[in-house]
Amino acid sequence: AKTIGDVTVVAPKVEQSGMSHAIQFVKPIEIKQVPFMDGVEAWQMDSTPADCVRFGIVGLKREYDLVLSGINRGVNVGVDLVYSGTVAAIFEAARLGTKGIAFSTFPHSQEYAAAYFDEVYHFITDNGLFDKNSIYNVNIPDKVEGMHLTYQGSPYFSDDFEKCEGDMYLQVGHKIDDVCPEDIKRDTVAIHKNCISVTPLH
Repeated sequence: AKTIGDVTVVAPKVEQSGMSHAIQFVKPIEIKQVPFMDGVEAWQMDSTPADCVRFGIVGLKREYDLVLSGINRGVNVGVDLVYSGTVAAIFEAARLGTKGIAFSTFPHSQEYAAAYFDEVYHFITDNGLFDKNSIYNVNIPDKVEGMHLTYQGSPYFSDDFEKCEGDMYLQVGHKIDDVCPEDIKRDTVAIHKNCISVTPLH
């Protein structure tokens, strides 16, 4: 991101998967500046991705050209992306008047996916996509053979509750096939056909 402008990082202190668009306003939040790489101001926040965007814009009282969220460890595709804190961060950016891109990839593929940042960024900017929509959800497969502008597919995971000991339950699910498995314009299909999926959201 340093190749396209000045960078400020505000990131959650701990794992925030499945937090969606939650924010914390009933108790104080720990927020502190932390060391990071040279030339990058970084903050650690004990709250959600949406709150990180809120602090970066509202708390630090700054304006930005773009909010980048991720790279999430695990894809955020289909209707299941409503649960994603990574995606919620760019919805909060849009609510506060800032463009945003959310990035996700398969587990253990984050370094590989990061190498495609420039290609994805220029795909969006060179094609004037920000003139048409302010936020985009990007999923990068673990082997890239192309890139498509896509739309949301069907559910990506099944849902169930698995009983543990006593009164404890664990929410579980497994990957399910898209209802239109040949439509590469669906995000849920594109990533399994080794294509980067760039999905406008609103």
